[in-house]
Amino acid sequence: MPKDLYELGEVPPLGHVPERMHAFTIRRERYGEPRDAFAREIVPVPELKPGHVLVYTMAAGINYNNIWAAKGHPADVIAVREKAGEPEGYHIGGSDGSGVVWAVGEGVRGVEVGDHVITAPGQWDESADDIRMGGDPIASKSMRVWGYEQNFGSFGQFALVQDVQCHRKPDNLTWEVAAGFLASAATSYRQLFGWYPNVVRPGDPVLIWGGAGGLGTSAIQLARQAGGKPIAVVSTPEKAELCRELGAVGTILRTEFDHWGRVPDESDPQAFAAWMRGARSFGRKFWEELGERRSPRIVFEHTGADTLPTSLYLCDNSGMVVICGATSGFQADVDLRFLWMRLKRLQGSHFASPAQCRMVIDLVAGGQLDPCVTKTVPFDEIGEAHQLMRDNKQPPGNTAVLVNAAPGQFGLDL
Repeated sequence: MPKDLYELGEVPPLGHVPERMHAFTIRRERYGEPRDAFAREIVPVPELKPGHVLVYTMAAGINYNNIWAAKGHPADVIAVREKAGEPEGYHIGGSDGSGVVWAVGEGVRGVEVGDHVITAPGQWDESADDIRMGGDPIASKSMRVWGYEQNFGSFGQFALVQDVQCHRKPDNLTWEVAAGFLASAATSYRQLFGWYPNVVRPGDPVLIWGGAGGLGTSAIQLARQAGGKPIAVVSTPEKAELCRELGAVGTILRTEFDHWGRVPDESDPQAFAAWMRGARSFGRKFWEELGERRSPRIVFEHTGADTLPTSLYLCDNSGMVVICGATSGFQADVDLRFLWMRLKRLQGSHFASPAQCRMVIDLVAGGQLDPCVTKTVPFDEIGEAHQLMRDNKQPPGNTAVLVNAAPGQFGLDL
């Protein structure tokens, strides 16, 4: 007999949607450190909407955006949604996921009940004027990140997504691997190949911050495949070794430098000179690792305030600093002289298009891109997994969470 609540891993009859589900939630009264902000609750299964798909979640991925959600900063995502008229006083995160299509809403195209899918984090209104006029959906004013700006992410037993978010899961990937790489790898792909003419070409030096993380491990491999020469910045010799194994031609230990953070004002000539010495020393280390005196044509940024000034200083003339995040802070210094006098480009980049997602999934399925899902944790460790990332103590690569899947499971018999 169908029930209104199932335990994790207990498979309902196909197509039966229970009334309640297990989920890890964040509530405003718990905002703070991730290990305290996340809590397991039983909540209603999200209501199916036109154009949407209800997915029986098998596994989820850990991303930095739900550290922000846990802190309620830089945005109180619950308050924002309440202001928009949404009634839920809780946030279910998770912007990477894999699972089985369980129910489809009116007007859904391209997916059917029973399909095994990978869910991408980009959501938008396909009827929005800017999209209908041919604009990039990622740049649409309607674009939101599922599992962060939008509710009902992959940290729930059931997740609510749009049909355009669903991509076929390759049969040769386990649920946890399928859930763990897309947000980071597709974001990396767009950063390196989505901003013509500043795309990686054969022989191009590429500076990659956070080389051992989910973004960095993808960026190293993608740059190398295009014939680029990636130099990765890491915090430990062990992470440096991993980056070299993935294809980095050189590595830099950021702990050997101390000029990070806001740039001193030129009115303090001694402090400014000390910062310049640090930046120039870092540049000499880049040349040493590259084996020639060339500046990076592309700087792959996501760390923000601590590193952006060095990135802009070091970037080659007519080169590009492309940035998709700011884990060290959002308020960064920009010396405008570098931009206009050296014709440099500072480019914001945000996730990826559906086509770019498909390209990345095909690369992983074909064995050309290692998804680097290096750790899998059980459902009840979602908060702690985010805490490790918050404290920069997470393992290299990507972390996945088992929701309804068993370890190493490839499919689901229905």
